[in-house]
Amino acid sequence: MAKASWKGPGSPIGRKGPRKANPKYKRRSRQPWETAEVKELRALAKQNTPTRVISMKLERPPAAIRSKAQREGISLRPTNRSPYNRRKAS
Repeated sequence: MAKASWKGPGSPIGRKGPRKANPKYKRRSRQPWETAEVKELRALAKQNTPTRVISMKLERPPAAIRSKAQREGISLRPTNRSPYNRRKAS
């Protein structure tokens, strides 16, 4: 019988083990935030770090990063991106 196409060599689907069961970013979910972590979140957001990368560094889910940033008033939007609807009319 042929192997399912979604069970490719690099796919985490259908896998058991550390890559699927206990990813690094879920270890600290639902735990209180420390002041050092909030400072690091501010610093990483200031450096235009993507939310997924921040979540891996702080070992928290991306949704937790977004909600904490919103509560603290930290903008995760890249500063080098121009505002929307500012294109020149052709």
